[in-house]
Amino acid sequence: MKKDIHPPYQQVLFVDSSNGVKFLCGSSVKSNQTEVYEGKEYPVVYVSVSSASHPFFTGSNKFIDTEGRVDKFLKRYAVNEKPKKLPEDKEKSQKSKSKKAKK
Repeated sequence: MKKDIHPPYQQVLFVDSSNGVKFLCGSSVKSNQTEVYEGKEYPVVYVSVSSASHPFFTGSNKFIDTEGRVDKFLKRYAVNEKPKKLPEDKEKSQKSKSKKAKK
C-alpha cells in the first residue's frame, strides 16, 4: 500500500436525522462537526435515512395506492383464462392457408 495517498480512516458517528438513532462506523468521510458519544468525541455525519428509519428494515413497509393504479393496470392487461375463438369462416380460411403452406 502506498503511503500518503489514502484518506485517514477513523471512527465516525452517524446520526439518523429522522429519528435520532446514533451508530459508530469506520469511515474515511470528513466532517467539521464533532459530538461526544459514550464519553468520547467523534466526527459526526447526519444522514436522512438509515436502517433504523428505512421502511424496508423497520417492517413498516406499506404499499399505498390511493388512485387504484395497480388495479387499473391488472384489469387492463389481465391475461384471459379462455383464448378467444375465431368465427368459423376465419377458422376455415386459416386451415386452408396452413394446408397450402405445407405443400
